Amino acid sequence: MKSRSARLIVATVSIATLTVACGKSAPPAFPVPEVEVIKAQAQPVPLTRVYVGRLSATRAADVRARVSGVILKRLYLEGTEVKVGQPLFQIDPAAYRAALDAAEAALAQAEANATNARLFAQRTRELKTTGAVSKSDVDTADANERSTAAAVKQASANLETARINLGYATVRAPIAGRSSQQRVTEGALVGQGEATLLTTVEQIDPIYVNFDRPVSEVQELRRAQAAGEVTLLEGDKAQVQLIFTDGTAYGQPGTLDFADVSVDPNTGAVAFRALIPNPDHRLLPGLFVNLRVTLGELSQAFLVPQLAVLRDGTGPYVMVVGADGNVVQKRIDLGSAQDNRWVVTKGLADGDQIIVSGIQKVHAGAPAKAVAAQAPQPNAPGPAPAGQPPAAH
Repeated sequence: MKSRSARLIVATVSIATLTVACGKSAPPAFPVPEVEVIKAQAQPVPLTRVYVGRLSATRAADVRARVSGVILKRLYLEGTEVKVGQPLFQIDPAAYRAALDAAEAALAQAEANATNARLFAQRTRELKTTGAVSKSDVDTADANERSTAAAVKQASANLETARINLGYATVRAPIAGRSSQQRVTEGALVGQGEATLLTTVEQIDPIYVNFDRPVSEVQELRRAQAAGEVTLLEGDKAQVQLIFTDGTAYGQPGTLDFADVSVDPNTGAVAFRALIPNPDHRLLPGLFVNLRVTLGELSQAFLVPQLAVLRDGTGPYVMVVGADGNVVQKRIDLGSAQDNRWVVTKGLADGDQIIVSGIQKVHAGAPAKAVAAQAPQPNAPGPAPAGQPPAAH
């Protein structure tokens, strides 16, 4: 009897346990995350590159003492604009003025001798017809006439040399431009054995910016042009925009001015130079600047917000919502940065739904609900991938 009661109790408990277990609901499924996307669309994009360059004057001239003497006075204000031929220094001219006077006297003497010799030769030739003088006397008179005429030319040249040396005593600006500080002071003896440097004058409007481009890049762009992938601008049609170290852009664009035809064997780069307007002299020689050069146009590329581009040890990539609703990771090749977007040259296809918001909620292979982004995405520029410059504003 007791055994039968025990079996009844165990059966009752088992049925109750089974009933509770069967009535317990399954855990709820997680909702599919919603992300904002933009559709990739291939389009022609300006081909730009960012380089580091250094400014230099378009013309620079050393002002040197071309004659020896003592500096009497500086005739210009250091750091100001000077004109061509403007007096800058005065060397003591006393010795050169005396040499000029002596040369003038020597010329006068030579001219007098030449006049006498010419008149004597003329009379001698007249007397020859009467037989009063010999042919030898006529030849001597003619030779003396020619000799004194040559002496006049020599004296004239000496006079011109003396006049030039006296002019060199006033040291003038060889070009127009910004003057530098004086290298010597009043009372200094200059020009003794060498042309002493007195100051320099530089023209900085316009101004040059010199930079190098890797030869591998130059060759790759030429290959892409031959394949029809890019259209390169020729010569001075390529535009140059300077960017200061604080990220601000210089107001006036420039143009390419020079491209070398050889490769520097030490750096493996080709030298280039651009010409930049500098009317307010804000740009100074020796300053390092970044420059964004528009070299041409990419035939087909994609503009992707920078926040949509992620990076890992392999390189840059984007997350894309596929046609089946699952997230796919796509590796991409980046070009330059334009404002708050990257130029993507490879890895995307027209119509790809690139996730621009909510990336942190998804991972590759998981489902996601794509919603079209309604407004341009805010951007806080992050570090650029290896070999790429940061965006400049």
